[in-house]
Amino acid sequence: MELRSYWAIIRRRWWLPVVLIALTALWWLVARRPWQPRPVTYATSLSFSVGVRPEPRTGDYYTYDRYYTWLASEYLVDDLSEVVRRSEFARAVSQRLADRGITVPPGAIQGSTQAGKLHRVLTLSITWGDPDQLAAIAEAAAAVLGEEAGAFLPQTMADDVEAHLIDRGAIVPVGPSPRERLDLPLRLFLGLVAGIALAFLLDYLDDSVRGPADLEALGITVVGEIPRSS
Repeated sequence: MELRSYWAIIRRRWWLPVVLIALTALWWLVARRPWQPRPVTYATSLSFSVGVRPEPRTGDYYTYDRYYTWLASEYLVDDLSEVVRRSEFARAVSQRLADRGITVPPGAIQGSTQAGKLHRVLTLSITWGDPDQLAAIAEAAAAVLGEEAGAFLPQTMADDVEAHLIDRGAIVPVGPSPRERLDLPLRLFLGLVAGIALAFLLDYLDDSVRGPADLEALGITVVGEIPRSS
């Protein structure tokens, strides 16, 4: 089948993609209601340098202590990046907030916290709807990680683990994510593709004869054609 044949099918049933795109856009407008103001979300990040204290020297001899200290930092960042996303860390942060008279459920803290790591630096990212509460949560999280990091790692001696806050990010409003921005264009594109596919399916199931090519495809010789009246 030539490209002109494909184009003829699309032109013959052009209304199918148009209807699907219109229905998709209408559903999106009703479901998302973009004309209504969206609640503002705020975000901040905390960066920590993580490591263990070297063992005190007990004599004048060579050790590989500093090598193992750096190596332990790599493992600690890996483990702590998982710890800060778990429920017990969120519970400890929630308890710190409760001591200050701020009630925030641990589950909400856990769902708003993300962790990242680069070399021996651990980054904690928190998103929240209220900037004042976000500042309190970030402060409590920094206190828990700075004072209790070793308690979450029983394989270490708790007092040897050090987590120092090296960067306290500003609290900034968060705009729509790339996924949210691309949501409508992607849905419209899928509606277009589905409409075109449906047009080809209906054309395949349609056994109407529209021209000499359709008869020749059935093995019938066309000896003449009555032109359309102008």
